[in-house]
Amino acid sequence: MPVPVDGLVFFALSLALFWVVQRWLHRELQAVLLLLTRNPSAAIGIFSLLFFPGVLLHETSHFLMARLLGVRTGKFSLIPQTTPQGSLRLGYVETARADWLRDTLIGMAPLLTGGVLIAWLGLSRLQLLPVGTAILTSNWKDLPGLLSGVFSVTDFWLWFYLAFAVSSTMLPSASDRQAWLPLGLVLLGLLIIAITAGAGMWMLENLAPGLNQILRGLSALFSVSLVVHLILGIPIWLFRLLICQMTGLQVV
Repeated sequence: MPVPVDGLVFFALSLALFWVVQRWLHRELQAVLLLLTRNPSAAIGIFSLLFFPGVLLHETSHFLMARLLGVRTGKFSLIPQTTPQGSLRLGYVETARADWLRDTLIGMAPLLTGGVLIAWLGLSRLQLLPVGTAILTSNWKDLPGLLSGVFSVTDFWLWFYLAFAVSSTMLPSASDRQAWLPLGLVLLGLLIIAITAGAGMWMLENLAPGLNQILRGLSALFSVSLVVHLILGIPIWLFRLLICQMTGLQVV
């Protein structure tokens, strides 16, 4: 029987597009705030306030997962800081080092809680899944009608803002991903052992379909997040171009 791989394809495509668009939107938004305020500290302050609901959920998820797994926690901060590397850290929670499994679960906690909330907002409130599917499948002719339906949703801007703030901050940071390498090596080792033992065909027939459905669900999640960022990112990008044209200023 053929192995279903459409979930893997859509997952990889939606995650890659979302990651690129998210970083682009953050840069454009910071540039606009800097052009409007002409003050880096004020721009950082406003930027952090815009993402506060998502940052609160992100760090609280780390904290609660650590406490649930019996891992000691330390300082908890929601105050934005500039790191020595020049990047902006919107918040953090200190946790003690544990085994690789618990460290992985703590690092993944914001993605789990954020994913659940985005799924509810995007699928139940904003009904964005058809829009994300149209973008991933290049169905451009139906896109205007689908977007029109999204904008007509009751309390659209409230749900949209929450979806934007949470989806922009749910991806694990570099520090959150530190324990993922041991987990990946363990899973790879188990997979090699299973294939060597002759269980490869059984896994293709019994595990691959379920895994494919999980990946399709994750691709729907990232597709919804992608649409949210595109809806907001394109006007912000145009606004930044307009400000630069009117003032003659550029943000490097």
